[in-house]
Amino acid sequence: MNYFLAKSEPSVYSIDDLARDRHTTWDGVRNPQALQAIRSMAPGDRVFIYHSTGESSVVGVAQVASSPRPDPNDPKLTVVGLEFGAKFPEPVTLAEVKQSGLFGDFALVRQSRLSTMACPDSFVEWIRKRLPGAKI
Repeated sequence: MNYFLAKSEPSVYSIDDLARDRHTTWDGVRNPQALQAIRSMAPGDRVFIYHSTGESSVVGVAQVASSPRPDPNDPKLTVVGLEFGAKFPEPVTLAEVKQSGLFGDFALVRQSRLSTMACPDSFVEWIRKRLPGAKI
């Protein structure tokens, strides 16, 4: 299983929206590097949901529910189905990630505008230690 991180403005689509809807199509991604991450997703992979714009926090996790496919509105783009996994009992802020000093090479820290990215195993383990008992 691989892990990814997908950013969304909570006013556009939040972890609470995903919890209510139970599933969604992750679309609207245009950046080539972010699209590459989406194209490498497979059913069963996990996706950390990150609230951007003000909150700047990892707030929960989803599961990839479908194989990546062309966006029906723009075949040059790629979409993927996500299912709600869990909302974290407390957010993990970008400030905490940076303060750890462990993830200087992680795209979350290096490329603030990148909306979707693969997560290093070390980040997944760090989140697990940070949130013991959370469904990750």
